[in-house]
Amino acid sequence: MTDLKNIPSVSVNYACNGSSTTANKMGMRVMQERAYEKRGEQYLLIKSPPASGKSRALMFVALDKLHNQGLKKALIVVPEKSIGSSFNDEPLSKYGFWADWVVAPQWNLCNAPGDDNGGKVKSVKAFLDSIDRVLVCTHATFRFAVEQFGVAAFDDCLIAVDEFHHVSAAEDNILGGIITQLITRDKVHIVAMTGSYFRGDAIPVLMPADEARFETVTYTYYEQLNGYQYLKRLDIGYYFYSGSYVDEIADVLDTDLKTILHIPNVNSRESTQRGKTTEVSEIMGTMGEWKGKDPITGFDLVERADGRILKIADLVDDGPDRHAKVLAALKDPAQKDNRDHVDVIIALGMAKEGFDWIWCEHALTVGYRSSLTEIIQIIGRATRDAKGKTHARFTNLIAEPDASSEAVTDAVNDTLKAIAASLLMEQVLAPKFNFTPKNPQSGPVEGVDYGAGGYDPAKTNVGYDPITGAVQMEIKGLIEPKSPEAQRICKEDLNEVIAAIVQDKPSLERGIFDPELVPEEITEVRIGKIIRDKYPELSEEDQEAIRQRAVAAINIVQEAKKIISDPAAPGTLTTSNTALIDGVRKFAMDVRELDIDLIDRINPFGEAYAILSKAMNEDSLKQVAAVIAGKKTKLSPEEAKDLATRAVKFKKERGRLPSLDSSDPWEKRMAEGAAAFVRYKEEGRYE
Repeated sequence: MTDLKNIPSVSVNYACNGSSTTANKMGMRVMQERAYEKRGEQYLLIKSPPASGKSRALMFVALDKLHNQGLKKALIVVPEKSIGSSFNDEPLSKYGFWADWVVAPQWNLCNAPGDDNGGKVKSVKAFLDSIDRVLVCTHATFRFAVEQFGVAAFDDCLIAVDEFHHVSAAEDNILGGIITQLITRDKVHIVAMTGSYFRGDAIPVLMPADEARFETVTYTYYEQLNGYQYLKRLDIGYYFYSGSYVDEIADVLDTDLKTILHIPNVNSRESTQRGKTTEVSEIMGTMGEWKGKDPITGFDLVERADGRILKIADLVDDGPDRHAKVLAALKDPAQKDNRDHVDVIIALGMAKEGFDWIWCEHALTVGYRSSLTEIIQIIGRATRDAKGKTHARFTNLIAEPDASSEAVTDAVNDTLKAIAASLLMEQVLAPKFNFTPKNPQSGPVEGVDYGAGGYDPAKTNVGYDPITGAVQMEIKGLIEPKSPEAQRICKEDLNEVIAAIVQDKPSLERGIFDPELVPEEITEVRIGKIIRDKYPELSEEDQEAIRQRAVAAINIVQEAKKIISDPAAPGTLTTSNTALIDGVRKFAMDVRELDIDLIDRINPFGEAYAILSKAMNEDSLKQVAAVIAGKKTKLSPEEAKDLATRAVKFKKERGRLPSLDSSDPWEKRMAEGAAAFVRYKEEGRYE
């Protein structure tokens, strides 16, 4: 069997201080209390990771809106029927709240038979005409109801949209269009909830003008995991294989770990083309000898070589009787706290968002998922806190590019997407950064721990906020955002900006595989364009403030990771839960005075290549580089214009234009861009 090669992209350790699972006197955890403080907002967006308690946070907010804010009804809309159970009755008063959450059985339409249209839409109208106040239905049922009755039928209601990343500003996204209509009419309250705000494509969830109407409650992955009681470590890795994944899967499928295995789509490049049920049977064969099925649960029973019987839930076999039995067994509330109820779940399109199995220690996915949202949701299956569960991991098994295959370009794209997801998850899992300008007037921020030596005015200071877990860092030359929107983006949405950056294929390709790259071509020019395209309504100064902070966040995490990497396992962080902050402090100490120009001279994707070169077969790596090199193009008119703009700035600062003969590669590149700009202008290439 071929040894699989791993990209140990990120391994983060947490303090395990129990804060995120500790409730206040009203029974609210930290995130829920944070949301409840904003309960008076008409439009509320809750961004919080899986398992952080968003459904209960909504219950607290909805009850206040119904009892104290004059709203008549609350409609909870979820993407699929299985998630409707998250909004079942809850005796909130038992834990200190002033009311209980109750949904009359006939108004939880996720439990009703039939499709999302027809009778369920009539039930929505019956609910609106009734004296009852809470309804739960699917996104689809809500869409059909609005199409039939119009948005005015929902005036004075609360519309709570779970898994809000299903909404899109795209013209063909019906739910997104309905949300826009509701906001335009301005007669409802909306609570939007999502564990991931990354769509994985260029279309935003909401248009900027609509999103500006929402007050945002952000609870980070770092806060959630750092505040758990049991789970101390989360590992994320990518493995490359050649041939059939079924032949290789035993190397990464550890049956001592409670595992959810997502197999590839039957039409995908990774599929064996032998059929999904055959693949499941073959996977079970790698675990041991099949011994039959449990007559009560429908679980497959497989005996390992050591005699232990594994209980495997097959969600791929979609035969109606068997599928229903297995699903019912997995949802059995009496088994929720039973770690030994099931050992492995094998799924194709299920067991992702909203699927709650607290014992899952390993989310193993075969084939790259194109959506960053889907990846984050899958990782969320393994990040539940459970007694005795100290480690969790996500593994993505990816086919190595094969130069003899017509699909080599697709394989290269999958590799780049895996790297993009890895880089984004490093940011998502790391503490939040608060960057401030370093100048003679700088001083310590109240409540921030600056380490043993305390705050030193003569150096770049790196501090740690013990309450929020945020890293406070000074950078010379940093521009402050001026408008409220730019301030909000820098404070709340920096990871959304970084998601756009790491998904930019030209940046990834050049940053990883172009040996002649000048880093500023990415950090200043390319990322500058991404920011301008994403926030065209902002001033140049605000766009630059956002660009600087996004580049700083990416590059500082990369540099810190290099410093604290274990030489025995490159790319893996050390075991201390303060490892990242220690690495950031060491980086700042080595630099002494950190400025934005220095940060811009770091290739954001350089460390990704270093890890990739250790993980991938050398021939495959050469094939990837060759495919990308074949796509290399000359300087475009737009890139030339960007470089010419930088050249003008250079002249203002230095009193001269950049030189083509300069030994500084960035100065030389600006000079080349300025010359190309003049040439393109003479050719009439600009309007």
